[in-house]
Amino acid sequence: MGILRIEGAETITVADGCQVHSGWTFEAVDGEITYVGPAEEFQPSDKPDDLIDGANSLLLPGFVNAHTHAAMTLFRGSADDMQLQPWLEEKIWPVERKLKPEDVYWGTMLAAAEMLRAGVTCYNDMYHLPEQGTRAAIEAGIRMCPSGVLLGFLSNAEDLLREAVEFCQDYDEAGDGRIKPMLAPHAPYTCPRPMLEKVIAAAADIGVPIHIHLAETEENVQSALDNYGMRTIQAMKEIGLFSVPVAAAHCVHLDETEIEILAESQVGVVHCPGSNMKLSSGIAPVPELLAAGATVGLGTDGCASNNNLDLLQEAQLAALLAKVHTGDPTALPAEVALTLATRGGAEALNLADRIGTLEVGKRADAILVDIDRPHFYPRHNLVSHLIYAARASDVRTTIVDGKVLLRDGQFTELDEQEIIAHACESADRLF
Repeated sequence: MGILRIEGAETITVADGCQVHSGWTFEAVDGEITYVGPAEEFQPSDKPDDLIDGANSLLLPGFVNAHTHAAMTLFRGSADDMQLQPWLEEKIWPVERKLKPEDVYWGTMLAAAEMLRAGVTCYNDMYHLPEQGTRAAIEAGIRMCPSGVLLGFLSNAEDLLREAVEFCQDYDEAGDGRIKPMLAPHAPYTCPRPMLEKVIAAAADIGVPIHIHLAETEENVQSALDNYGMRTIQAMKEIGLFSVPVAAAHCVHLDETEIEILAESQVGVVHCPGSNMKLSSGIAPVPELLAAGATVGLGTDGCASNNNLDLLQEAQLAALLAKVHTGDPTALPAEVALTLATRGGAEALNLADRIGTLEVGKRADAILVDIDRPHFYPRHNLVSHLIYAARASDVRTTIVDGKVLLRDGQFTELDEQEIIAHACESADRLF
């Protein structure tokens, strides 16, 4: 990869809050950040292999989509305006039974293209046939935490768990270190306690995190009360789920005790405001979680329940939803929303030592946002503009592991039209 250098950009590292630094220089060597700071203090050791002019651009860490089902791009618009359980049981699961490996591959490729265009450099994926989705991510060059969804009610659940463990062992650090697998029991209401306990033991044994849906709906909480005699988060603590690192999607219906448990257990809570609003699941108590010291990131969920993979939009929704829900316009400021979309997501996925901020020694996952657009003027506050006025199409350049994958709005390697054509073929067959 050599030396990548960006000069003259407005820079937000997210390592020092969300301060905007004018005219800074950024450099990465072989995918590792070696300098980010004032141009006048930069001492180049060699000529760059790739020099990018950052004028009229905002340089910041790539967005982290901490919960999604990537290949569900194939389901986009096929099952809208429904409640969660009928949506799953009548529309999603029946079609998923027809999935072929090539469907997951092309659905994931479509997701990768969409996310890279939107400045997402890393995502946490839970889906069937994870080898195919992971192959797509590796070829697309994006960073990924893959996991095959585990459903305890299936007759072959034990076999799927064994295969999931083998998958984690086979793919750990694949794609030049961009792939970090997890184990993914779908949820407590689809995975009975014996199954969950086996997954927890397996995760501890091989040293991987768990990716799971928790407390997404009131029905989920009632299910936990019926089966465990306690609320969802309390039940999961009781069976030892939080003894291993966990990325917990949604966490909408929580009481004060559960918020404290999530914070004390260092669970990575993944807020998915767009999906939760669309499925009418409720509003996660994000300000309360943050006040308790919980780790919180953002996720889009899958395209069947969102219907896009635009994490910048999720950051805006998170900020606005917190305000209207609490009646407090200061409940979740723009700076906090940006932090959730970057560093918060990295922390939720146990990747904060690698990504989430622009700091020397971390991997060079970064984006350039075009701020020479009408909605970025006048430039009173660039962080505010980014959260409340910007859109995914403002992302002009996306860099993962020091490699430029999108340059001035054009993919450097992906054939976008080929991906779209194949994804549409899969969707036509499935539906």
